[in-house]
Amino acid sequence: MNHDPKSMSCQEFQEQLPDLIGSGADLASHPHLQSCDLCRALLHDLETIAEAARQLFPIQQPEDALWDRIESAIRKEEGSQPEAE
Repeated sequence: MNHDPKSMSCQEFQEQLPDLIGSGADLASHPHLQSCDLCRALLHDLETIAEAARQLFPIQQPEDALWDRIESAIRKEEGSQPEAE
């Protein structure tokens, strides 16, 4: 596999794309995208799909007491288990 981003193939770039997106890196400045219209269009399409999905399923913040209830349930569960010998 070619590790030089300037000369990587579209296949190599696309194989790395999920990790690159997940890293939060600024992909617009990625060397491969600077010279590849196909991958630039693919990234644009993926960003459009992701934005549409965010609008369909907006992020909801959990209620304030949620973490307290989770912690309480864990402690209760830990207290009900027999100690290991």
